[in-house]
Amino acid sequence: MKCIRIILVATVLLAGCSKQAENGGRRQQQAPTVGVAPVAVTRFIDRIDAVGTARANEQVTISAPVTERIQRLHFDDGDYVTRGQVIAVLAQGQETAQLAEADARQREAGQQLTRLNALKARGFATNSAVDTQVALASQAAAQAAQARAAIGDRVVRAPFSGWVSLRNISEGAVVSAGTAIAQISDISRIKLDFAVPETLLPQVRVAMPIDATAAAYPEQPFRGTVATIDPVLSPDTRAATIRAVLPNGDRRLKPGMLLNVRIESAARTAPSVPELAVVGDGNQSFVFTLDGDKVRRIPVNTGTRQDGRVEILSGLRPGQRVVTEGVVKITDGQTVKVAGQANRGPAAGKGKATRS
Repeated sequence: MKCIRIILVATVLLAGCSKQAENGGRRQQQAPTVGVAPVAVTRFIDRIDAVGTARANEQVTISAPVTERIQRLHFDDGDYVTRGQVIAVLAQGQETAQLAEADARQREAGQQLTRLNALKARGFATNSAVDTQVALASQAAAQAAQARAAIGDRVVRAPFSGWVSLRNISEGAVVSAGTAIAQISDISRIKLDFAVPETLLPQVRVAMPIDATAAAYPEQPFRGTVATIDPVLSPDTRAATIRAVLPNGDRRLKPGMLLNVRIESAARTAPSVPELAVVGDGNQSFVFTLDGDKVRRIPVNTGTRQDGRVEILSGLRPGQRVVTEGVVKITDGQTVKVAGQANRGPAAGKGKATRS
């Protein structure tokens, strides 16, 4: 009786072990589910990012040419002035008097010269006397011109059209030579200066388009072109200053603004895969391609990353299917199951069999 019980227990234990082994084998044979996508041809563009400072197209600080009292100001805060417009008038009473005196001397010298020429024609005046009077007339004319120049220096005009900054001076103030009267800025277009490392200079050319964004208008790109490349690099940064020009008809951009600059160059098309498909192993990158229902580990050379895709320089061709989801749970040569095909019927299996 005891022997029978022992035999029964052993039989039960063997049956349980056999069932566990069978379930374990089924779990080992179950293929992992992965997502796949074809290798696509994508347009890639090399991009240079930089930060630049906006500058006025033309900007000047108008200063007093002499020490004098301001008699009149012809501008107010933020006014628009045109080229040649009078900005300020300095007192010029003394210069006006000097001009009147010089004009009187010039007239007198001219009249005297006319009389001497008449006398010379009649033989009553010498050439020496005439020459002396000519010199006196010329001297008087020079004095008159000097007085007019002194008056002109006291009338300050705009050298070009633009916008006047805030006024910090008033009529009646006595200013010394060099004192700032107004700052005029032509902001009809903006000069944007930014630095590019010497290693990237071969990618930059004059007339290349650029995009710039300002913190004040993050959703509005400002477009312009490269105007000049500084031929001299900074010895400290080993970078060259690039100057681009941006239209600014709406005057949104202001001198002194900080702008983010983007230059796009070297457009090309190349095979690409999603970033999730590329797995790194040391210095080598590789992807898993789908061959029937098995995966193959393929080394690849990668290039630019752009918009979630990786440029493939070599190793793949367009149209190949690569694993994009589940790469961490598969190995080379492993049988896999493609997501979305797990519940397909016999028709799906026939389609799979006929695919080359």
